[in-house]
Amino acid sequence: MTEDVLTACEWIMVCDAKDIPENGGACVKVEDEQIAIFNFARRNEWYATQNLCPHKQQMVLSRGMIGSSGDSCEPKVACPFHKNTFSLQTGKCLSNDEYEIKVYPVKVENGKVFVSLE
Repeated sequence: MTEDVLTACEWIMVCDAKDIPENGGACVKVEDEQIAIFNFARRNEWYATQNLCPHKQQMVLSRGMIGSSGDSCEPKVACPFHKNTFSLQTGKCLSNDEYEIKVYPVKVENGKVFVSLE
């Protein structure tokens, strides 16, 4: 994501960075949305997606396992129940073309995690 896009976003503080486990995720509620926040510490990167797995309509993605996919090392999350995998960068389902998830801009400043729903 370009710095211009990050600057133009309206940021909402959602939690302290220490609330999200290293190399894992947690769920936060922002307005009416459940957002999965991922601290990919091995890559020193943060991601935010919808928490809803579109396959069976369950709020579980924040509990999924994160890792990298293929030669491109694309960051991904696997649904903990049905193992569909989603790109943390684009939301595209890497294991089934039928599904896609929303991804959100995320940043960490001064130990606080911020997300933009725009």
